[in-house]
Amino acid sequence: MELRERREHHVGVLVFDGMKMLDLSGPAEVFSEANRFGAAYRLSIVSVGGKPARSSIGVPVPAGADALDAPAFDTFLVVGGDALPTSPVDPDLSSAAAGLAARAGRVASICTGAFVLGAAGLLDGRRATTHWQHTALLARLHPAAQVAPDAIFVKDGGTYTSAGVTAGIDLALALVEDDHGPDLTRGVARSLVVYMQRAGGQSQFSASLQGPAPQTPVLRLVQDAVQADPTGDHTVESLAARVRVSPRHLTRLFRAELDTTPMKYVELVRFDMAKALLDAGHNATEAAARSGFPSYESLRRAFSRHLGVSPTRYRQRFASTRRDVL
Repeated sequence: MELRERREHHVGVLVFDGMKMLDLSGPAEVFSEANRFGAAYRLSIVSVGGKPARSSIGVPVPAGADALDAPAFDTFLVVGGDALPTSPVDPDLSSAAAGLAARAGRVASICTGAFVLGAAGLLDGRRATTHWQHTALLARLHPAAQVAPDAIFVKDGGTYTSAGVTAGIDLALALVEDDHGPDLTRGVARSLVVYMQRAGGQSQFSASLQGPAPQTPVLRLVQDAVQADPTGDHTVESLAARVRVSPRHLTRLFRAELDTTPMKYVELVRFDMAKALLDAGHNATEAAARSGFPSYESLRRAFSRHLGVSPTRYRQRFASTRRDVL
């Protein structure tokens, strides 16, 4: 097999207390497996001060060097941690990331590691993503970045960001493919029993109806009515009549506060209910009927819009980890 790049490729990973272990081990296994197929990745772990990092599972991760003394890496990668979205990023950590990025051939973050890149100013003017629970916060904290809330990973020039935890494997595979092409990468994916490129975005893993309750009493009444009976005959006219406002006024309220329309909201409630039914083991036709969709075809179109996969494919992936045993 002809490799695009045969020389050693040095990957440096910045770790810190509270880091997610899978953010490190997932990509590390991809690079290690790629070496079995002819690549030449070398992994180095660095930290602020060269101190061991306490991982999310309590296992210490030793660092081979102080980030300030680290060499120039071909790829610099920063892992995520649960505290990053809820607390200001340590200035020493963001400073270390900025210094490592300045010397690296390319830069990448796993999950909430994007907050470290953001604090270092490395996402300004770039497209980026992070775990679906925190994309809105990342966009709010770093308005100069263009946050893609549904992406599994994003490449913008030499900067890569990925969604939550296991998406680090997707990102690492993308890096390997950039270096060595699809044939070698396909072998790595098959060996690790993962998708080379999974279908759909990270919304297939998230709850669609997130966020605080609306402040407007009329909207709260409408939401309560729809959620109490998703299968009901919820038209704009019937919902407006229920709360004694005009259909036009109700539509304005939905757009102003929820940035959607009454009918899109109704579909989203039904969509979430259909996902729950599929998760519970119902087939797609049953899920459509029980969640208020007029037909399987209308449910299929909703899944295609929101997830990029069919209801049947979603059920195969997420209903259970069990398989029939002979």
